[in-house]
Amino acid sequence: MRALLVLFAAMPALNAAPPAGIPRALARERAALVSGVRYQLSFTLRPAAPTVPGEAKIAFTLKRAAPLLLDYREGTLRSVTVNGTAATPALVNGHIQLPGGRLRAGENTVAVVFESAVAPAGKAFIRYVDRDDHTEYVYTLFVPMDASMAFPCFDQPDIKGRFTLKVDAPQEWTVVSNAPEVAPHSFAETAPISTYLFALAAGPFRKIGPSAAMTTLWVRQSQVKRAEQESQEVLTTTDRGVAFLSEYFDRRFPFPKYDLVLLPGFAFGGMEHAGATFLREETVLFRSQPTASDRMNRARLLLHETTHQWFGDLVTMRWFDDLWLKEGFANYMAYRSLETLSPASLTWKRFSETIRPAAYGIDVTKGTTPIYQEIGNLNDAKSAYGAIVYSKAPAVLRQLAFLIGDNAFRDGLRLYLKEHAYANAEWSDLVNAFERASGRKLGRFAETWIRRRGMPRVTVDWACDAGRISRFTLSQADVLGEGGLWPLDTQVLLHYPDREPVRVRASLEGASAPVASAVSKPCPDWVFTNDEDHGYGLFLLDDRSLRAVVPQLGSITDPFLRSMLWSALWDTVRDGRMPAADYLAAAHRLMGSESDESLLETTLPRVVTALHRYLPGRGDWPGRFEALSSDRMRKAPSLDQRITWYRFFRAIAETPPALEQLEAVLDGKLAIPGVAMRPLDRWRMVTALLAHDAPDAGKRLEAERKRDDTGEGRKYAWIAEAARPDPAVKRRYFDDYLHQASLPEDWVEQSLEAFNSWNQSAVTLPYLKPALGALPQMKEQRRIFFVLAWLNAFIGGQSGPEALDTVRQFLGAPAVTPDLRLKILQVNDELERAVRLRTAK
Repeated sequence: MRALLVLFAAMPALNAAPPAGIPRALARERAALVSGVRYQLSFTLRPAAPTVPGEAKIAFTLKRAAPLLLDYREGTLRSVTVNGTAATPALVNGHIQLPGGRLRAGENTVAVVFESAVAPAGKAFIRYVDRDDHTEYVYTLFVPMDASMAFPCFDQPDIKGRFTLKVDAPQEWTVVSNAPEVAPHSFAETAPISTYLFALAAGPFRKIGPSAAMTTLWVRQSQVKRAEQESQEVLTTTDRGVAFLSEYFDRRFPFPKYDLVLLPGFAFGGMEHAGATFLREETVLFRSQPTASDRMNRARLLLHETTHQWFGDLVTMRWFDDLWLKEGFANYMAYRSLETLSPASLTWKRFSETIRPAAYGIDVTKGTTPIYQEIGNLNDAKSAYGAIVYSKAPAVLRQLAFLIGDNAFRDGLRLYLKEHAYANAEWSDLVNAFERASGRKLGRFAETWIRRRGMPRVTVDWACDAGRISRFTLSQADVLGEGGLWPLDTQVLLHYPDREPVRVRASLEGASAPVASAVSKPCPDWVFTNDEDHGYGLFLLDDRSLRAVVPQLGSITDPFLRSMLWSALWDTVRDGRMPAADYLAAAHRLMGSESDESLLETTLPRVVTALHRYLPGRGDWPGRFEALSSDRMRKAPSLDQRITWYRFFRAIAETPPALEQLEAVLDGKLAIPGVAMRPLDRWRMVTALLAHDAPDAGKRLEAERKRDDTGEGRKYAWIAEAARPDPAVKRRYFDDYLHQASLPEDWVEQSLEAFNSWNQSAVTLPYLKPALGALPQMKEQRRIFFVLAWLNAFIGGQSGPEALDTVRQFLGAPAVTPDLRLKILQVNDELERAVRLRTAK
């Protein structure tokens, strides 16, 4: 949202240079003065054309006449007309300066003729050329502030506008936008939406369906056969989600139609444009044989984006510091929907396995932020995206629902949506709605959980006397040591070897509090202070419970509890209280007989981290886990388990015998019952062999290139070659990362892990410092999640003290911007942890 239509009451002269980006103060002034915005847009799309010519007629109401900034950047102006009179405006710092003498209080119209750029990456119009059938697709992606790269506009979320659109495109192309099509490539006027929610996708898409209700699925023509295999599940999930959310929110779907458009190379999992969600094609159309968890994750994505039609599109945050008002709620409501739509899937267990770890991983670091993040200029809005918004916010919402009750929570959401429909809101508006629905004051809860960074470290002190609990006290401390205290409600489990567990509710307002309801209960053999995961915090097992839990893990039949205890053990490892080798011993003893596929998918990657990063000495652990996973991928009782174990084997195979087995799978000489090796599986095996410099790995790469000469095959071949432990290859790739702006972003992002393979830290260490130095470029040129992917790859590929020194020296440079400093601190915490655990005595 860099396009700034700012009414400058304080601008001293028309020729004064406008500010770069969109400062908050100017946005507030503009929102107070501009209203009733309507855009009439037209674009001309031609195959292979370097630009997109367009015209915009913008009608709006001003409270008073004054100089005005209309936002437009990185394009070419052809003409500007203000209220019927031609103007000669300057285009400076991404703004068109409109003279106050041409504007008036009341109705105004500005007409602009322009040309905007289109490219494979880095522009508001993205072009994708399908190498399989040589067709072309063009689509837009504006979040958080890129609409002004495509057309002149008021590019801030709290100036909503109504859009009409006409596109001049090849007759055989399909064009999809926010509103229904009223004539070929012409669209009805939308409801009021923010500029970043405007959407356009064009090309020879094909409709897949039909849907039983309102959803339409579009896919590029070369992928029709693949899409038909998955379409029914995708459409059914979405339509059922629409029905559930309409009832839950007590408000019908906010827009007249709903399209799902599958896009290759899309930078995000999905983008919730009003009435037209764009989805990453490979996230929806599986490239490898899916497990139940894969399908559940896809359903979660679909429901997340569907929720946005209410939370984000119908009601939009006023500014990007309240990003959580859409993203946190979309994640929370995706699981709330799954609880009803798929009750057998143990939704809140999956929530704990998939949402919590990312939030905890950031919130224990010095780079964490509050859920509400101050954004002074929309130039910096990209930095607001991350696990705090996407993972901590929904976890805090789950805690709030536990605090006020599910009915009051639902009624608060209904009130919020009703009062702010097709408008904007702030976090205080939502808190106020919850207070009225529940009859409870929530000011302290909101202030601490939304405005304070970090989280509590919760510990328990308990004792028994004469077979009964005599003392039971919960305490909290700020994990960051900044003195914070949080109001906290949780559920405590008292476990007994010979009877059913007892569950009691506990509240913690200050530094400590007794749990009176636990006192006098029979003495348990161990306790867990966040049963069923209602509270948010680092809930650590006390020493007595830790000693009791480890030998009992295999006999705990409650899958939710078993999963949470495995997570608690992992937190104990990361906290330095349990050696990584002890965790590996428990995993090696128990995972082979574990039947819960989603628990396997959660725990086995932690084994990989322990093997590759935390062990002071690796001993024979790699070979032991290679043997276990080789056995389980062939003999585990369920197909989902065999797939999961095969993926784990591929991730940890490093010894010559294991790499030979991987080659046997690739050659079809070793079969995994029921598991079909699809092209992506083959490419990932080739990548692993290249990363370990296996004999003939280079020949296998060339053979696979010939075997899979599709467009996707070329992409995966490029990704795989980044794994070569060859300094010349690394130099070439890093140069491409910095200087080949036309490289599709998904190619770059997906190659970063291969480039920084865990066993090649010595080869990749020289690139750590220049990678850190390139952060401003990556922030400017790439999409919102890319900077974190870049840091996680280059810092995450290291585990030694020399790398840690490099990062610390970089952090000491005064030129590092505050937002990038926080991102580096977030990621560097894991490197510091790895160095500390590897050198622990």
